[in-house]
Amino acid sequence: MEKQVVRKTIQNNKQSNRNRATFAEPSRRTFLTTGGSLLASLATVSTPVWAQAINPIDEVLNQGQVEWGDRFDTPGQTVAAVRTAEPTLSASTAANIESAMQFYYSVVQRGGWPLVPDDQTLRIGNRAHTVTILRQRLIMSGDLVQDVGVSEVFDSYVDAAVRRFQSRHGIDPDGLAGKETFAAINVPAEVRLRQLETNLVRLRSMSGYLGDRYVMVNIPAAEIETVENGYVHSRHTGVVGKIDRQTPVLTSKIHQINFNPYWHVPKSIILKDLIPKMQKDPSYLQDNRIHIRDLRNNIELDASQVNWNSEEALNYQFRQEPGAKNSMGSIKINFHNKHAVYLHDTPSKTLFGSSYRFHSSGCVRVQNVREFVTWVLNGTPGWDRMAVDAAIRSGERNDVSVRDRVPIYMTYITAWASNGGMIHFRDDIYNRDGLSAMSPIVAQQG
Repeated sequence: MEKQVVRKTIQNNKQSNRNRATFAEPSRRTFLTTGGSLLASLATVSTPVWAQAINPIDEVLNQGQVEWGDRFDTPGQTVAAVRTAEPTLSASTAANIESAMQFYYSVVQRGGWPLVPDDQTLRIGNRAHTVTILRQRLIMSGDLVQDVGVSEVFDSYVDAAVRRFQSRHGIDPDGLAGKETFAAINVPAEVRLRQLETNLVRLRSMSGYLGDRYVMVNIPAAEIETVENGYVHSRHTGVVGKIDRQTPVLTSKIHQINFNPYWHVPKSIILKDLIPKMQKDPSYLQDNRIHIRDLRNNIELDASQVNWNSEEALNYQFRQEPGAKNSMGSIKINFHNKHAVYLHDTPSKTLFGSSYRFHSSGCVRVQNVREFVTWVLNGTPGWDRMAVDAAIRSGERNDVSVRDRVPIYMTYITAWASNGGMIHFRDDIYNRDGLSAMSPIVAQQG
């Protein structure tokens, strides 16, 4: 009987640990922190009650997967995983951030969290003094329950806490505590508090009615949500603009889908990319099925007729044919805007598996784009998932007008919180939060 009671107690403790909510703060930056007295902080700070609620952690852990063929592009698969999730722009997000701010304020008042040494990569099974500090740090932020001890062993409890920490903040939840994770862990609580304050203002400005169906692109998170009747229908990993070619914040409506589109190369890319590539590889245009047209004289030019050591190419139109090498992949999603940006597919799907997804020239690449487009075209007669697949498979150009135009909000949100007490942080990749400590690492630019 005693063995049964002990076994049951252990099971309950493990379940309690799995259900704990997390306050965490990852970033891929280098930060300075003064911290405070570790023992004093631990003695005075406890995990708030609302941080202990059960959270949809499985949903977060399942994000950020690489797209391999149709495995993740099957109708309903992503939908089933996130259908009950609340949107980033939910009616309660602002109130949730205010609650999170109270917790961070209490931590700041007590000196902040300790600095965890980052001189070695830690994983399950390791024994080191740093693990003791890591445990204490994760306890202070609510990632790790307080009753698991202060051992130097990186055990399964620490592994689970590190994965929770990583998954909420855009880091691959592999359980490895390395440079990237330690940089996030060592963001001062004061910086995170200020980040919450800044994003509270942003979210309040979008607290009105956004529509029964809408698309939200969160640029710092490089993530897209399709939202219907107040719930997330699907989440899609994205690739957004580089630091020097930023994706703009805007509001518009999706009005057209192009299947197997041409790609007309923007002048900015002609200047920054195409000319330098042609200087190194004169066969680049031919290899990538890009044609040159002199629109003034209505003639097609050969690459040999252009002076690639000048900016002459800016006078011409460059059009890439549909196909496997097309930079927009098989689909382009159009919405009116002055920045000439759009959402699209991509042939470079491996980029979706990276934590750092800031590689485009301003447009947004969408993972699982077939599911996304099927949802956008819901209500447009004749365009279910089978029709979408058939249109792509045909390889033929086809422009489809969206009958019920879908609002799209391209936003810049680096911190938000859910009803379950989960707090998300993302890098201030474009340095718009006004926090000097959050400046991006240039070395990570694509």
